Amino acid sequence: MTIVVCDHIHQKGLDILAACPEIEMINAADEPKDILLEKFIPLADVAITRSSTDVDAKFLESTKNLKAIVRAGVGVDNVDIPACSKLGIVVMNVPTANTIAAVELTMAHMISCVRKFPYAHNNLKIDRVWRRQDWYGTELKDKKLGIIGFGNIGSRVGKRAKAFEMDIVTYDPYISPSKATDLDIAYTNDFSDILACDIITIHTPKTEETKNMISTEEISKMKDGVILINCARGGLINEKALVESLSSGKIAMAGIDVFDKEPAIDHPLLDLDNVTVTPHLGANTRESQQNIAIQAAENAIASAKGITYPNALNLPIKDSDLPDFLRPYLELTQKIGHMSAQLTKSGVKSMKITTNGKISEHIDSLVTFATVGVLSESLGDQINYVNAEHVANERDMGIDKETSVESSGFKNLVTIRLTTQNGNVLRISGTVLGDAAQRVIDIDGYTLDLEPKGRLILFKNNDEPGVIADVGRIMADHDINISDFRLGRDNKGQALAVVRVDSDITKELMSELEQLNACISVRSAII
Repeated sequence: MTIVVCDHIHQKGLDILAACPEIEMINAADEPKDILLEKFIPLADVAITRSSTDVDAKFLESTKNLKAIVRAGVGVDNVDIPACSKLGIVVMNVPTANTIAAVELTMAHMISCVRKFPYAHNNLKIDRVWRRQDWYGTELKDKKLGIIGFGNIGSRVGKRAKAFEMDIVTYDPYISPSKATDLDIAYTNDFSDILACDIITIHTPKTEETKNMISTEEISKMKDGVILINCARGGLINEKALVESLSSGKIAMAGIDVFDKEPAIDHPLLDLDNVTVTPHLGANTRESQQNIAIQAAENAIASAKGITYPNALNLPIKDSDLPDFLRPYLELTQKIGHMSAQLTKSGVKSMKITTNGKISEHIDSLVTFATVGVLSESLGDQINYVNAEHVANERDMGIDKETSVESSGFKNLVTIRLTTQNGNVLRISGTVLGDAAQRVIDIDGYTLDLEPKGRLILFKNNDEPGVIADVGRIMADHDINISDFRLGRDNKGQALAVVRVDSDITKELMSELEQLNACISVRSAII
């Protein structure tokens, strides 16, 4: 089997590949990209890439035998995963090799912010000025640290912050509180507790929910002189609001390693003297690069041999592998799972999948897709079809499945029932009509006919005159166009409207809808 290394990786990884007798390794990292595609990719059974090689249409057209791609790192923005899936090519990444590097960089930014080390360093070394009185800092001891996201990185930041005798609280609605409390770290499900902290650091994947999760409104509720740290993903903190708040002094210091658009060599943050910045160095340690190369090489060998596909981010399905009728049900099930997680916005205690009809023969595959859908809301691209069951078990998320013989009125029907950590229950059912037309047909007992796509607002209300007009007026006031409106009613005097809109769903819009007298609840989801 031939493994082609497309980009530079640590020598340790190359040594592992070269030492494997069943593998022919071609190191094409120094080859021009046109030569790589023309001469070497056609030979590859497995390719190892980094950010320098785009796995796009041109790359995939060059393949002849390719069965797997290993992205030596976390991000897969340069890989066309859907196109790979259609060709039966497994896409894998190396998600944990840089964990410690990212944790330690976070601590470095935190310490640099409280002590202003970069500026004191420049003042002495570059300006040759000895002015100790200009560089009074603060101590981490006894400061309140808010950690947003308590996964592999956030939890390790918490452990290290405890060594500095900090008072720590974490917010992560998708974990069991015991994951924090077992470490003697406070857990909160109230985001305002985080906003009240002296220092706030964020460690979440970038999803529709977490994008701009700290913006003008959140910053206005923070302490004057707060310190913000972002070594996770660009765009989690609204950069315009960050610049304004640093300029006004509302935010005393910020430590930033990631930007919304990179490279960020002309960013206004670089003009401020109360921010420490680094050029996306989260994985830039020798140990991290070595670990990435070793894991990438081992994963490439395992996949070349067909043994396993560690950290696979897709499920390679060729047209011949599954019956045609099942594919839209798999996609629909994942969409319903993702929609359910967005609507509950809480840690999931258990999930039950019920199927009716011929799709019941493939319930295990449906469960996998549902689990990926549910967990992707909190984990983003960290969840995949291979690790879904393991991650669910790790989070103590119970999974139950049932094939029903009762007639549902549809040829095939799939239902996902989520129970959250706080005891709330949500049930959504869907089916596929005609020519692969996916439909949500029931949400918590409200009968609908909804295409699961786009930006959706779910507005539950007392069923009384004028409600639709009020909703439409608020939408118009916010210059938001309604592209679809579906309504379900029950026999208890209540109704559920699902409104698809063409524009972003803002907090201000949701707040106004919530204040309508007839409103019982209002939630949103993006599919």
